[in-house]
Amino acid sequence: MTHKGTTKRVVITGMGIVCPLGHDVESAWAAMMAGKSGVAKTTIFDASTFPTTFSAEVKGYDFRKFTKRPELHKDGNRGTGFVIGATAQACCQAGIDIETDTPSDEIDRLRMGIYLGAGEGSANSDAFFSSIVAGWDDENHRMDWAKWTLAAQSKMRAMHELEQESNMPPAHIAMMTGARGPVRACLTACAAGTQAVGEAMMMIRRGDADVVIAGGAHSMIHPLGQTGFNRLTAISTRNDSPETASRPFTASRDGFVLGEGAAILIMESLDSAKNRDAKILAEVIGYGSSSDAFRITDMHEEGRGAIQAIEAALRDSQITYKDVDYINTHGTSTTENDSIETKAIKAVFKKRAKQVPASSVKSMLGHLIGAAGAAELITCVLAIRDNIVPPTMNLNDPDPALDLDYVPNAPRRCEVNIAMNESFGFGGQNNVVIIKRYE
Repeated sequence: MTHKGTTKRVVITGMGIVCPLGHDVESAWAAMMAGKSGVAKTTIFDASTFPTTFSAEVKGYDFRKFTKRPELHKDGNRGTGFVIGATAQACCQAGIDIETDTPSDEIDRLRMGIYLGAGEGSANSDAFFSSIVAGWDDENHRMDWAKWTLAAQSKMRAMHELEQESNMPPAHIAMMTGARGPVRACLTACAAGTQAVGEAMMMIRRGDADVVIAGGAHSMIHPLGQTGFNRLTAISTRNDSPETASRPFTASRDGFVLGEGAAILIMESLDSAKNRDAKILAEVIGYGSSSDAFRITDMHEEGRGAIQAIEAALRDSQITYKDVDYINTHGTSTTENDSIETKAIKAVFKKRAKQVPASSVKSMLGHLIGAAGAAELITCVLAIRDNIVPPTMNLNDPDPALDLDYVPNAPRRCEVNIAMNESFGFGGQNNVVIIKRYE
């Protein structure tokens, strides 16, 4: 998919993150530069009997530190809690007033939109599942409504905890910011955060909004989420060394590490940013999207969907592969993804493929699922800001078949003016966003 006939320039003016490496952008970035791991034994629930006993959790976080109205958000799920903090940070950096009926930031709330890659996940999975068990009549294969509701009322903080639609986190963002423009939520698996940013750019280009709060929020670190990925054999079972379990592009990789978090970017038209005298962090110049139309969980062997999305993003940016200085890969640490993504990069970048730094921060963050693409795009903005690219950690035994420059085990100083962020999700969802230094 490409986008033609657009003229409005779109920029990023604010960023916020809550992730396993930190509860704000600078602390998370510092942890990446130090090569720290956010992976450890799972504590959200007892995973000791699961094939995988570890994950990349957000620890020590309290959303109430980021809001003056915690009562409005207390019944949200974990992803909603994370997005409260990420949104507050991003709005603060962008100079956008929150939690007020009389904002003074000169932004028309009727032209402020939201686009979020938001995922499912029970706010209190233990209470939710035990309530179901209490109400289930196995002999007659039916739910006893009276027993179910009684159990749910006694075990849950509020019946709102049953509301797990993906539009709930955007609704909380709207309450915080007063945004009354177009509101969208997508759940395209691991590609959702990048899709949200790309579609937000298109929303602004079309003139549907002046400002869009875009990004992702997700937590699947609960029994149901982990069961699904374990049964798919998609996540690592390296229980003897959780900190090094996420090892993209290595010969010993055995799956991704399940993570959680939220990442938010404030995107707006260049005119809007200039009118507000907002500091511009980067410019979003291209977006490409495609579908593999192949299998539910497997990428096409030749990477046709990934290649199509990368090429579409380059066309939309009006640049060529020769102009890209850094690739933030999807880099999940699964055998299939890392091999096919490498193949796709080689197909597009040709002889230059081995010359472009291409790293995976999932080696430190874990996989934030719906929030991954937005979190990784933030690292692209920071790479441009600091002229330094984050490393792929745990790359001690390179797969000889994967021979690109994956920036092994240490950050690297180099000139970064244009960065490309890739996200490929289950179902064959492929989304690529390109940003550049603002001039």
